[in-house]
This record gives sequence, structure tokens and C-alpha cells, in this order.
Amino acid sequence: MDTKISFTLNGKPRTVTTDPDRSLLEVLREDLQLTGTKFGCGEGQCRACTVLVNGVSKASCITSIGDVDKQEVVTIEGLANGDKLHPVQEAFLAEDAFQCGYCTAGMIVGVVGALKQNPAASEPEVMAQMQKHICRCCSYTKYKTAIHRAMAQNGKAHA
Repeated sequence: MDTKISFTLNGKPRTVTTDPDRSLLEVLREDLQLTGTKFGCGEGQCRACTVLVNGVSKASCITSIGDVDKQEVVTIEGLANGDKLHPVQEAFLAEDAFQCGYCTAGMIVGVVGALKQNPAASEPEVMAQMQKHICRCCSYTKYKTAIHRAMAQNGKAHA
């Protein structure tokens, strides 16, 4: 049975009427046409589908849309401030930290989430959080360099 679900998406109120058991990822991509969040494994293992729910990194493929009722959801599309990229996005771009780019959105959102949860996190702490993310192209060295760059920007990446 379809249910009306209201939540904040990238800073704007949204309401969808759908089966509350559908995955957040499916609703984002198919109903709301936000395709930056990627489907990787469908089991929450690869983290290509990472979004923020109330500032916490979540695998959207295993998070039901019903679970985000009255919550705040941020996707890769919601990180930029107008034409200004988020500092973590800027760092990944500056370091050319992607090959195929498929997992990049999930990685970036994951870094932002880790820093939101603990703005004073050390680089090893953030890297430990990022071990959950899988990149099939093996761009881990560039990801690490980008994360280091983002964290070195005097706290700008923490906002």
C-alpha cells in the first residue's frame, strides 16, 4: 500500500507517495531523477549509494524510503552551494581522484559524513570510515590524497 512520505531532500521539502518499503536509492533515481547516487551491489556493501540521513552516512540501497519520513537527506547533488562545490568535492576534483567515477559520489558523501560526525577526526579515523567503500578501479591512492587535501583546508571541509 502506498504511503505519503515527507522529508527534506538537499535542503528542500519533498513528498512522495509510494510503497514505504522501496529503497531510498530507487526513489531517488527513478522517481526524483537524482542519478548521482549510484547502484552498486544492492546489499549496502560497496557504498556507491551513500547519502547522508540527518548528517550520518547511510547506504541508500538498504535504507527504505519509509525510514526517511520526516528526516533530512542529502545526496551528492546537494553538497554544492549554488555554483560553489563543497570543499571535499573540490579536493577530489583537484586531485583527479577518480577513474570511471562510478563510486566517487559515494566516496565524497562518505567523507563529508565522517567529518560531519566528527569535525575533529584525525586522518586515520576518516580513512577507517572510508574502508567501507569499494572502488573497482582501485583509485584508493588518489582518494586518500584527496581526503588529505580536504582535511588540510583549515576545517573548510567540515562544513
